[in-house]
Amino acid sequence: MRFSIVVPFHNEEGNITELYQRTTSVLESLAADYELILVDDGSSDQTQVMIKNISLLDPRVTGLRLRRNFGQTAALSAGFDRASGDVIIAMDGDLQHRPEDIPRFIEKISQGFDIVSGWRQNRRDGFLRTFPSRIANNLMARASGVPLHDFGTTFKAYRREVLQRIPLYGQMHRFIPALASIEGALITEVPIDDVPRASGRSHYGLSRTFRVLFDILTIRFLLRYFSRPLHFFGGIGLVMITTGLALAGGLLVEKLFYREDIFLEHGVLLLFCVVTFLGGMQFLGLGFLGDLFARLYYAPEQRSIYNVARVYRTELPREEVREKISGSNEQRAAGGSGS
Repeated sequence: MRFSIVVPFHNEEGNITELYQRTTSVLESLAADYELILVDDGSSDQTQVMIKNISLLDPRVTGLRLRRNFGQTAALSAGFDRASGDVIIAMDGDLQHRPEDIPRFIEKISQGFDIVSGWRQNRRDGFLRTFPSRIANNLMARASGVPLHDFGTTFKAYRREVLQRIPLYGQMHRFIPALASIEGALITEVPIDDVPRASGRSHYGLSRTFRVLFDILTIRFLLRYFSRPLHFFGGIGLVMITTGLALAGGLLVEKLFYREDIFLEHGVLLLFCVVTFLGGMQFLGLGFLGDLFARLYYAPEQRSIYNVARVYRTELPREEVREKISGSNEQRAAGGSGS
């Protein structure tokens, strides 16, 4: 079984080298066949240079440079599309995800699960982030029917065939398990350590928690009406049309049998009938358009949500790479001792 480790970075120059060393050490101890895909999501520091240097030294590493900062979902999608492994493991590049936890994910995957999600223990992000996150996770579990405790963490393992059926856009990488549940994927979670950030600055704030609530509504809609949007919009439209016609029928009866002046006696109600009827027609038309777009979704051609500027790899034999890395380490150690 081949593993692909996908790590997106944005201004994480202080964490790249350590993450690379620790990740490769863990995977080599498992004697695993693996590749490491490092994605620079439009960083403005030395992240690009460091990824390029590592990828040119180690043939197991592929470096991707996106043309601008597309966001974490797009960066992950770029790495997923490039990955060739049977199992793809995603993790953050800030070292808050410990590479030493990777064997836990591999063990669960080997037991037959399609998706293994990390469950952060003893979080140290502070009350203003953990409490809203706990509420959002609970709402997400209820909305999706997937009993996970932590949807927000990037640290997850996926079988390749599951990811291939899920389009990513917006900030939907957090909700891949919920979307995969549509396909009947087997999903579980493993506890992972939540480590304080060692270097750099967090890119997440409290505002992101509130945006997640809109994503939850989107997921709820996708899970229930993704392939039949007419059932949702058409249902609302029919209720509004029926209500408008029923009220208009009552007004017509009063006009014909009681000779009332509808415009003077029930002008507001008449206006309400017209607005309700027209609104119902719009919802019905929206449902038909939704059905059309649902069919277009299954078209074979889809646009990518990212744009790769550079791909860095080396074709050097592994033995020669190890010699260069060892020599580089010795020079660095000698320089440090001399200073």
